Amino acid sequence: MNCFTTPWGEFDLARFPEDPRDQLRAWDAADEYLLRHLKGIDGEPVDLAGTVVAVGDRWGALVTALAEHRPVQITDSFLGQQATRANLARNGVDADAVRLLSTRDTPPEGIDVLLIRVPKSLALLEDQLHRLAPHIHPGTVVVGTGMVTEIHTSTLQLFERIIGPTRTSLAVKKARLVFCTPDPGLRPAASPWPSSYALPADLGPASGLTVTNHAGIFCAERLDIGTRFFLRNLPQRHGHEHVVDLGCGNGVVGTAAALANPQAELTFIDESFQAVASAEATFRANVQGDTGARFLAGDALSAVPAGTVDLVLNNPPFHSHQATTDATAWRMFTGSRRALRPGGELWVIGNRHLGYHVKLRRLFGNCQVVASDPKFVVLRAVRN
Repeated sequence: MNCFTTPWGEFDLARFPEDPRDQLRAWDAADEYLLRHLKGIDGEPVDLAGTVVAVGDRWGALVTALAEHRPVQITDSFLGQQATRANLARNGVDADAVRLLSTRDTPPEGIDVLLIRVPKSLALLEDQLHRLAPHIHPGTVVVGTGMVTEIHTSTLQLFERIIGPTRTSLAVKKARLVFCTPDPGLRPAASPWPSSYALPADLGPASGLTVTNHAGIFCAERLDIGTRFFLRNLPQRHGHEHVVDLGCGNGVVGTAAALANPQAELTFIDESFQAVASAEATFRANVQGDTGARFLAGDALSAVPAGTVDLVLNNPPFHSHQATTDATAWRMFTGSRRALRPGGELWVIGNRHLGYHVKLRRLFGNCQVVASDPKFVVLRAVRN
């Protein structure tokens, strides 16, 4: 199940955090197709002697297979980075064989081979192409890969507008490749990211805030209705306490909590580097003074010491790339129970149909409905 067969050999791969019950693989047909193309299985091989950069390699499958070429991985996912480290170690590959960068880091100069795993977010692709374009040259080989459901006309138009002439391969096992030829004469417009917008006046402490959004974060162009409902029903608390905005996105929930209680110490956590950067920008733009707020890219609350948190505010995701799963929410809930002090509270916003109240009662032994409407529910669980 975990054996990834490639032209460079077979590799034992897993997602991160590893869960033996998880049936989702750490690679798919798009990864397989790209590696076959690079090796020249269906044509001429690609010269990998220069600087090879893999963008959006979700669980490290590409760079693990290509480790002998000392590639650079660029990802927005903290979990993706951790998976890459674990998969390199699992296969006896020296960690130094792959250079790990986030989407917030400066790309390497003089990229010779640019491999792009097409992300779910078109905005993230746009932003990354803008950031990468100055680092490629006319001879750079640019190849994208994705499942056919992930590659659209708009995807190809971005490559064409920012990098150069673009075409696609035939589909194989529902995967497709994107071939792009750098055009040195191309002068694309500047990236529109980050963007910002002002919140409306009916959101309690968050009313009128300016929100900053880097590309790729959830609902980067507008406030989603779930967060809007959460902001209208946040706990009203006072005094010194440690508050965590878990899965912080653009940080609007944690920023609202800081404005409502200036004595609170805030920690913002997300697995997306883009989200953490957005949260910090939103917080700095709206909260004055040196508050000691922390901004962490991490795996839920794993980096927070046990029994040190008074309040966790959480809007958990229920997708992992194209898959619907409650695994992330469960890790967030179990991590919250560990991090909370006795009497500490976890507040969760979620769609009604997700049934989070069942999980919270099982884990905490209690769960109260704080607010609800036909679509959303705000739940409160107390650490006993």
